[in-house]
Amino acid sequence: MTMSTDPGQDPARRVGLLIAVLLVAANMRSTLTGVGPLLEQMAGDLGTTVVALGALASIPLLAWAIVSPVAHDLSQRFGASRVLLWSLLALTAGTVWRSLPGTEANLWLGTVLTGAALAIANVLMPAIIKRDFPDRVPLLMGLYTALFAASGAVASGIVVPISLLPLGDGQAGWRIALLATGAVLPIAIVVWILTMGRRPDPVRPAGPRPRGGTGIWRDPLAWQVAAYTGLQSALFYILLTWLAPYATANGRDAVVAGIDVAVYQFAGIAGSLALPLILRGRMRRWVPAALPVIALVAVAGMVFSVDLLTLWTLPAGFASGASLSMALTLIAQRARDMSASTALSGMAQSVGYLVAALGPIGFGALHGIDGGWMLPFGLLAAVLVAQLGFGLAVGRERYVLDRRR
Repeated sequence: MTMSTDPGQDPARRVGLLIAVLLVAANMRSTLTGVGPLLEQMAGDLGTTVVALGALASIPLLAWAIVSPVAHDLSQRFGASRVLLWSLLALTAGTVWRSLPGTEANLWLGTVLTGAALAIANVLMPAIIKRDFPDRVPLLMGLYTALFAASGAVASGIVVPISLLPLGDGQAGWRIALLATGAVLPIAIVVWILTMGRRPDPVRPAGPRPRGGTGIWRDPLAWQVAAYTGLQSALFYILLTWLAPYATANGRDAVVAGIDVAVYQFAGIAGSLALPLILRGRMRRWVPAALPVIALVAVAGMVFSVDLLTLWTLPAGFASGASLSMALTLIAQRARDMSASTALSGMAQSVGYLVAALGPIGFGALHGIDGGWMLPFGLLAAVLVAQLGFGLAVGRERYVLDRRR
């Protein structure tokens, strides 16, 4: 006998699941965004340079690209709920490990474990939301992405003040501040364990696996969703990395440039929350393509009306946040069941974060050719045009792994 998945059943259970999902979301970015503001302190304490430690930011993206495809097999063998619990425990271990005193290796190895744990959780959450809230996928994806974006922005702002708090004869320091970015993790783990007890998910029986896997890597629609996911990620990470240098190169104060980046991120939260409101009726077909058009207008404004840069970060951030929520929603909506959704999620996010890691590098390489900004912003425009094209493709209601007639 299988457990009913009727979305109208047991409102109390659904409230508990909602709380669990939101607590997981609150931990999905905070452990990463807290690193950047502390790099100066970390470099001084470890006797290295900020440039050398700057690679810490790329480790999670590469870990997501490498580890994401494994999540599907793990969830099939052990159950998505159990694997998500393991990933939360691993995330806690990684957060503690990188904060331990000792050699610089602790920081690097802890960051690797943190990135791998986040990769697994990031893949499973769209499928879990599809399983537990099949009637509310866009709404839950909007809340999920908005909360992890908000927690990431908050973490960026509080880690330095935490590091400066008095402790003993000195200050708390960067290790305590990094540890604090995982403060909500124990609560998320406890709540997830409690909700797991109320909805055990089926596990695939042990035995030989079907040859050829799921076939997700040969599915054209899966590649279209993966491309859309990667291109929207490239937009986010390019502007997150290069918006402030572009602003200061055009005569803006460093503090104002930092505000521009903050506005960009907070506008993304608004975009995530707005997506469920616009992803309705006939608009569902066109929203994936409309979002990069908004971003294109904003990018053109950044180039040709740089005096209004802060203003242009609003539509850019809105489109970026809504695109992220759209990509995760597509991962759930373009699969008929949870197994297909986890397979698509692993594949799309593996490709997506590889593209995301290359985006800022390509932008910087083009900027380095002549020190100008037209070439790199031309790359950004090309990314958005490509996202528009794939948005037109993925907007049609189809499903991965369906037999073609």
